[in-house]
Amino acid sequence: MAEPTIDKKQIIQTLENIGTILMLKGENPFKSRAYFNAARMLETRNDDIVALIQSGEISNIKGIGKALSEKLSILVKEGRLPYYEKLKESIPPGLMDMLNIPGMGPKKVKAVYDQLGIKSVGELEYACNENRLRDLPGFGLKSQEKILKGIELRKKYSERFLFPIAWQQALQLTDYMRKNPQLIRLTSAGSLRRKKETVKDIDLVGSCKEEQRLSIMDYFVRYPLTESIVNRGQTKSTILLQSGISCDLRLVDDEQFPFALHHSTGSKEHNTAMRHRAKTRHLTMNEYGLFPRGSEQSLPCSNEVEIFQTLQLDFIPPELRENQGEIEAAEKNNLPELITEDQIKGVFHVHSVYSDGAASIADLVRACRNKGYHYLGISDHSKSVFYAHGLSEDRVKMQHEEIDRLNSGMNDFVIFKGIEVDILNDGGLDYDDEVLASFDFVIASVHSSFRMSKEEMTHRICQALKHPLVTMLGHPTGRLLLAREPYPLDMRQVLETAAEQNKIIEINANPHRLDLDWRWGKLANQLGVKTSINPDAHTLAGLEDIKWGVGIARKGWFTAEQVLNTHPVQKIKQLFHCPD
Repeated sequence: MAEPTIDKKQIIQTLENIGTILMLKGENPFKSRAYFNAARMLETRNDDIVALIQSGEISNIKGIGKALSEKLSILVKEGRLPYYEKLKESIPPGLMDMLNIPGMGPKKVKAVYDQLGIKSVGELEYACNENRLRDLPGFGLKSQEKILKGIELRKKYSERFLFPIAWQQALQLTDYMRKNPQLIRLTSAGSLRRKKETVKDIDLVGSCKEEQRLSIMDYFVRYPLTESIVNRGQTKSTILLQSGISCDLRLVDDEQFPFALHHSTGSKEHNTAMRHRAKTRHLTMNEYGLFPRGSEQSLPCSNEVEIFQTLQLDFIPPELRENQGEIEAAEKNNLPELITEDQIKGVFHVHSVYSDGAASIADLVRACRNKGYHYLGISDHSKSVFYAHGLSEDRVKMQHEEIDRLNSGMNDFVIFKGIEVDILNDGGLDYDDEVLASFDFVIASVHSSFRMSKEEMTHRICQALKHPLVTMLGHPTGRLLLAREPYPLDMRQVLETAAEQNKIIEINANPHRLDLDWRWGKLANQLGVKTSINPDAHTLAGLEDIKWGVGIARKGWFTAEQVLNTHPVQKIKQLFHCPD
């Protein structure tokens, strides 16, 4: 008899998983309970479970019927169970992952899947942040908060991190490091400095005197939020933070700092292209300097600007260093003047308590005015998004009356009436034209039926863009970073349609979305498509997400002129055809 490839622990786990999947599928509770009971019974026995199964004696044990005995025999003999594999294929794999979140048992996972269509931990987190679980039967605000805390704990063991999480961790660490007077310069590098939407770790580059390196490294590894020291050296050390993200510190002499910073910032493709350019000018470029052929003495460059100047290039902002034409543009003095956060004059795509937001319109106005904004575009959900308390036609009128009252009491701030209207499967919209015409602007978004073919989804979205009352497309690919892939979509065709119809494509600044993907920014610019950097805020704190969207806009080569919400309120009124 062949040696079994499965042990008691794996057998019990398989039984428990089968019982769980049956619960998630809504099968007869007695059926799932039979598997749970069998798992518990086997767990308490001290005899050789595998031998019992191989001999067939397992069927004589109370609670193990003929059908289950046969399944266990197949499992031990083959090391796999086709019945279990078929069951696993019948549900989204993310449902099992959600069971690892405190407070999420099979019944609750089934509830969020059935009622909200949530299929992964990332989608669950996004739903919690949008208050989708707050009013769901069996949940509530405290349950939602507990789930969010559990997800945060789970993230410690993630391979990649959302950009804002890593950015905030890096800020705290650099604040700590800069208190050390031995450091001359210190800057974040890597994909964090390039503002990639997700990052693997934090890279820091610092400069100091050679004899002070060990002292600085000792200071670095004593950072109070350090979980463990991965590596400690004289020129490079690595720590693992309590948040689960690792951080490297590289120390160099100060004259080497600009070259080390450029090299560590990357990307690899950008660095390769820069080295090739240096080579064509009889120079060798690396992380230590820029060396004339045959010389061991680097050309002096006190900062990155001088490195680029030496190679006859304009300074290339870190966000653009992806080898997507930035070197050629820098050579021709044709780099765009990238948008900055202080150029934002107002925000659109903001949810209030009328749908799934947590703040009143009045509170949102106060928060926007405190940030120095001049306008706010309220855009709650339309009626088909029942799980987010989408607005009926009567509630639309009620909201517009409140906005009119608030606007009448202000002469230095404007609230624009907007809606995030659902794009239906055929490309139609969730309200008739009479209701849509009552809004100052309309954001059209997809919130359902993500499994359409590429052709169907593209047609659906392009049809919506052709509607004369649609102003902009919201979160165009539907992705949730580290949680849900974009739905299949011909983005080139979408952008071409937006250009033809003079429609705006949103950059959704929510850190879970950051969508439009920056990789499409250059094409959008070439086609003349404008964007709007929208926070998709569901809380007052969500308004702060605008800065993450600005980073993505910069990566997408957008200037202030190409971004709707950098324009003054009077121009916005003209664009929206609002009466003065």
